[in-house]
Amino acid sequence: MAGKFECYTDKKGEFRFRLKAGNGEVIFSGEGYKTRASCDNGIASVQKNSGEASRYERKQATNGKHYFVLKAGNHQIIGQSGMYASEDAMETGIKSVMTNGSTTNIQNES
Repeated sequence: MAGKFECYTDKKGEFRFRLKAGNGEVIFSGEGYKTRASCDNGIASVQKNSGEASRYERKQATNGKHYFVLKAGNHQIIGQSGMYASEDAMETGIKSVMTNGSTTNIQNES
């Protein structure tokens, strides 16, 4: 099963998206947006940039866990992954976003 984007409204009333892998696991999340159109633009940016390895910035949190952010061509952060226990697991997460990020399957959850 292929990946999909889910667009939803959070508790603050902001629009957000998450990218899920084919197994249903959330692999990437976007920031909060004031409008649905802006959220759709965020999804379009993931679709456009997720296939380029140079767009991923690897990071380590103060607790030692690893995560990554995906940046657009203008160097703005589009969103980030969850936390990973190891660098290898983070690299697997990046590969999953590279594979699933171009999906056109978008579902509204709100």
